[in-house]
Amino acid sequence: MDTFYFVILLLGGLFSIAGAVFDWDFFFNNSKARVFVRLLGRTGARIFYGILGIAIIIIGIKVVSAPY
Repeated sequence: MDTFYFVILLLGGLFSIAGAVFDWDFFFNNSKARVFVRLLGRTGARIFYGILGIAIIIIGIKVVSAPY
């Protein structure tokens, strides 16, 4: 089950990073992302989503590597 969570978090993190790197309009025109675009500007929102994607991937790695 941990592998499932890892894959979901990995894909989510990669999607966030890809949206930031490629500056996808559909990604930043989303109603939830528009809040960050208004607060931080487009470039700031791209940096935020890039860092968020990295953080999500790190959390996924921690889920898989956590001892039980």
